[in-house]
Amino acid sequence: MTARDHVHGDPTVQPVPASVVAQVDAADTTLSNPHRAVVALGSNLGNRLENLQGAIDALEDTPGLRVKAVSPVYETEPWGVEPGSQPSYFNAVVSIRTTLPPSSLLERAHAVEEAFHRERAERWGPRTLDVDIVTYADVVSDDPVLTLPHPRAHERAFVLAPWADIEPDASLPGRGTVGDLLAAVGDEGVTPRRDLELIVPE
Repeated sequence: MTARDHVHGDPTVQPVPASVVAQVDAADTTLSNPHRAVVALGSNLGNRLENLQGAIDALEDTPGLRVKAVSPVYETEPWGVEPGSQPSYFNAVVSIRTTLPPSSLLERAHAVEEAFHRERAERWGPRTLDVDIVTYADVVSDDPVLTLPHPRAHERAFVLAPWADIEPDASLPGRGTVGDLLAAVGDEGVTPRRDLELIVPE
């Protein structure tokens, strides 16, 4: 699959059923002035698919947060390590609406990781679950605790490819559109797993 396929839509990607969209939109009315955020998920230890779905369910269970869309699953080689030294990752991207401020969203992301026994023993080490905030509204911040947008998202096909599937016209603040960024980096080593599915919690 080429980056162009992502930009123009992949016919194998099924749209979210209207009934689910209606339920999510109805749930949105419980939020006052929600902000849009994008969260990237990854797992290369344990049951990778269950880990990703569990993270999505945990995010949906968060007060002040609603999951709006979930991308298809991609399988990717680990970033920044010797090829073959770690299991491959399952990656996905989730679009959310939330009234939580960025700092609280980060705390929740870390809590979800810890619930899946994420260990931070080494940089680029294998992990049961990664929950990374990619963007929060149009916030641009160089805060070392939470840099927004994510400082490396623009160069990571395993973030851009699934994000392009659910929001092909989205932009990464200060970097350009997701489609253009994906076209620039290419999608080598990022394989769509159309046999797998993550669901938006009802």
